[in-house]
Amino acid sequence: KSEIARMSSFIGALAIGDLVKSTLGPKGMDKILQTASNNEVIQVTNDGATILKSIGIDNPSAKVLVDISKVQDDEVGDGTTSVVVFACELLKEAEGLINQKLHPQTVIAGWRNSVDIARTALKNSANDNGKNEKLFREDL
Repeated sequence: KSEIARMSSFIGALAIGDLVKSTLGPKGMDKILQTASNNEVIQVTNDGATILKSIGIDNPSAKVLVDISKVQDDEVGDGTTSVVVFACELLKEAEGLINQKLHPQTVIAGWRNSVDIARTALKNSANDNGKNEKLFREDL
């Protein structure tokens, strides 16, 4: 029973990722959204945030992805589709690892180690030209 619940969580979240993934990029496809009410409002969009706000979701994992998108929109104002697609790709990889009988906590620990390594690499490669106006202008 727990395996079925885990797999249904993966399936729901991955479906959300696949839904918005096709809207990314210069050749991203539009989606037609139609309301279920009597006034039959039809909307055409390729904005991931709009799509995610418009669909009804009952899967807990999929709701987390919608929440990630909302937080990204509130904090940054852009990249809502990208964070959902990125999270879904991480979930796809996690699903494969869990199918190989790795414990979910082991997968999470590995991700945390990866975040630390990536953060260190970014800090080491970053150049702060904030105090040198000429170099700062060149960076812009």
